Amino acid sequence: MIGTLVNALAILVGGILGLLLKKGIRENYKTTVMQAISLSVILIGVRSAFKAADLLEVIICMAVGSLIGEALGIEDRLENIGTWAEKRFSRSAGSGFSKGWVTASLVFCVGSMAIVGSLESGLSGNHETLFAKSLLDGITSVVFAATLGSGVIFSALPVLIYQGTITLGAVLLKPFLTASVIAQMSGVGGLLIAAIGINMLQLARIRIGNMLPAIFLPLVHFMVVQLF
Repeated sequence: MIGTLVNALAILVGGILGLLLKKGIRENYKTTVMQAISLSVILIGVRSAFKAADLLEVIICMAVGSLIGEALGIEDRLENIGTWAEKRFSRSAGSGFSKGWVTASLVFCVGSMAIVGSLESGLSGNHETLFAKSLLDGITSVVFAATLGSGVIFSALPVLIYQGTITLGAVLLKPFLTASVIAQMSGVGGLLIAAIGINMLQLARIRIGNMLPAIFLPLVHFMVVQLF
């Protein structure tokens, strides 16, 4: 759990620093930097998506995962949690707390580094990937907090829960976590990362939260094949 703890701490520190710098950054600078980060997020997602070898499986996982997410209402639940936290912790009404929390949580949780890094931590005790992710997330959280507000700081909690669960679960699921399965999971996660970048640029309103189950369907598929 060391890598995950460091990652969460980096987001906290970066978010606090971003809030301190928020008033000193002109609005046009915030907009331009945010657009630059959004384009970078899309690039990271596309590169990760190409790791998937089986395109058909990715398509099926995205479709089925989206149906599961819609049935569970994951996107609405995430936004409701953000809205509740905004009322509970944010003093300024309409501060965009929920948007900052949801956007940052998705960016930091969805992607190959979060998945692969957490698996490496759990399987071999190698935290290098999560340490590298911590540096990237820390820098990104500075920009996010300066542009999206205090909700970004609270995204450290879902990162802690999400990556911690994968790390601990990796020990139990070790026989099923082959290189091809991890590559497929990273590929699906890459598509969602690219979608996050599109949302950040406000080019569309993609309900990414409801697509989250798709990330784990390559693992489920492999487990079913092996067991039956």
